[in-house]
Amino acid sequence: MRGILCIFLILFSVFVHAQQTEIVDYKKVDAVVFFNQIRIDSTVYDSYETTFDILKKTDSIYLDAVNMKFKNVSLNGKKVLYKNEGNKLIIFNKFKPSQDNKLQFLFFASPKKAMYFVGWENEARNQIWTQGQGKYTSNWLPSIDDMNDKIEFDLTFAAPTDYKVISNGKLVLKNDTPSYILWKYDMQKPMASYLAAVVVGKYDEKVEVSKSGIPLKMYYYPEDSLKVTPTYRYTKTMFDFLEDEIGVAYPWQNYKQVPVHDFLYAGMENTSCTIFSDAFMIDETAFVDKNYVNVNAHELAHQWFGDLVTETSGTHHWLQEGFATYYALLAEKHVFGDDYYYWRLYEYVEELAAQDRAGASTALMNAKASSTTFYKKGAVVLHMLHEKVGDVAFKLAVKNYLNKYAFKNVETSNFITEVEKASNQDLSAFVTKWLQDKTFYYEEVIASLQRQSAYITEYLMVDCEAVNAKCDYYLTSGISDKAKSKIISQVPDKITSEVFKNSIKVRQTIAQNLSTIPFALKKEYESLLQDASYVTKEAALYNLWLNFPEDRSVYLDKTSSVIGLPNKNVRLLWLTLALVTPDYAVDQKNTYLKELIGYTSPVFNFEIRMQAFTFLDSLGIINQEIINHYKEAEQHHNWRLKKFAKAFFEKNNENLKITN
Repeated sequence: MRGILCIFLILFSVFVHAQQTEIVDYKKVDAVVFFNQIRIDSTVYDSYETTFDILKKTDSIYLDAVNMKFKNVSLNGKKVLYKNEGNKLIIFNKFKPSQDNKLQFLFFASPKKAMYFVGWENEARNQIWTQGQGKYTSNWLPSIDDMNDKIEFDLTFAAPTDYKVISNGKLVLKNDTPSYILWKYDMQKPMASYLAAVVVGKYDEKVEVSKSGIPLKMYYYPEDSLKVTPTYRYTKTMFDFLEDEIGVAYPWQNYKQVPVHDFLYAGMENTSCTIFSDAFMIDETAFVDKNYVNVNAHELAHQWFGDLVTETSGTHHWLQEGFATYYALLAEKHVFGDDYYYWRLYEYVEELAAQDRAGASTALMNAKASSTTFYKKGAVVLHMLHEKVGDVAFKLAVKNYLNKYAFKNVETSNFITEVEKASNQDLSAFVTKWLQDKTFYYEEVIASLQRQSAYITEYLMVDCEAVNAKCDYYLTSGISDKAKSKIISQVPDKITSEVFKNSIKVRQTIAQNLSTIPFALKKEYESLLQDASYVTKEAALYNLWLNFPEDRSVYLDKTSSVIGLPNKNVRLLWLTLALVTPDYAVDQKNTYLKELIGYTSPVFNFEIRMQAFTFLDSLGIINQEIINHYKEAEQHHNWRLKKFAKAFFEKNNENLKITN
């Protein structure tokens, strides 16, 4: 199916400016979205109904609706005067305080943002998925761009029979017809409009059940059955932990996770339905290098912090991202241990300190703060607050905060007040210093980590640049892998054959840092090609190829079947090296080049494409197929790929001789 006609019809509630929440309270939306098999320029229509209360007298209310058309607009069963402003549907009436009003209409839309039709115009897998965070859901569904009104969304979708539809809430109806399947999802509780979501695609699913009885649905492409276990590892464990740690039951009917092609971010915490990048669908070997555990935990934590309680504005964004980052670390601490937790915090601290030194720090309660500030400083501040008030008071405060403001919107003061009550402490000085001051107090956080973690203390004490004589001892002693890796990165020339007997992570550090390989260590370094780490294999292949030209064919033969991470890191490097090794597989050069060029096509995710483009550029290879793929990338919905392609044309436009 090459095209898509997306007809929908919804009913829905909206408020854009905060003042509308004082006038109208949208309670529920019942919407039907129809995906037909005709064109990609997705027209949308169908029946729609929203229920709302009028709180104060007014002559108009509105919904956010971008570039839509409307028919049969009625209020409480009667035709009503309305105006379409292009980004709003305004309803005119002499409204008086009343309850359970119903607004109904048909609407037609061709979403250019927030709903992405992937693969329908090229060779990529066919999918439809949404990303509404911010103020974007109104591009595909009449809704409220302001997150301060929460609505119960009950969404129904009609899609072709060979596609699965996944959305917020519980699937309560699946009705098959000869040409399509009707999927009806029910939400029992309200949420902000930006959290409404849908995915249409071809998926299988694995289901586990939490300790509290919540179904945990993990979706995957049918061909990825062997990747399910390593990708979703610890999902149930972390879910059960977070329910216990937070002290508030998971607030939704189920929890679903769905990978999609060329997603805009790592993941998005749509209520009960996380959407994440399929670049995290990994095999067992890749788990060592780049796994989904942290993203999994982060988006899950958002189901409480962001979805259950939602910020009133960007000033309080840390209440969502800082909390999700912090509780993800606590979940990983439960899985991987204390040392892992303190190490990740230490990494955050170093990143924040670098931001501070660069003069780029902002206050945590600055609506224009960086992601690093909202996420990582937010997590560090919660760590410091947890230490200050103690475990009992902190947990009680979080529990009371969530229970008190469930399904509502919050400001920082709401949380701080609960902590003050639970701890019987005045936190005004803490708020000023850690939330309102742009300075990052590095020394105090490091002191906290050292008080709580001998692991971090050891790491900070080990410094081979200062105590060079002890390096050999450190590298073969019982100190932590992180401390050994620190030494290797400082003084790679101290590596001996004994150092290769360390763990896979230390060996990975050797591969990445020992770029000039002494002949005496050649055999040991060659053994890195056998490690169960694609990062190690990639670095080892490249460095061996550089250092020992006489054995290049041997190294290429040994790694000829290795693909690597989901971004095909090893395979792309291998193809490039095979092409520039003159005497290697001469009769296969054209095949290898065709394969490398093929990875620039939309079939593959943006990371693979960008790396393939980069390797081809380094080889000085350009042809019409590559240029066509660059042109497609320049119009792509993924901002990273689009930016990459635009930079290429800005740099090379005058030199490109090939034209359409």
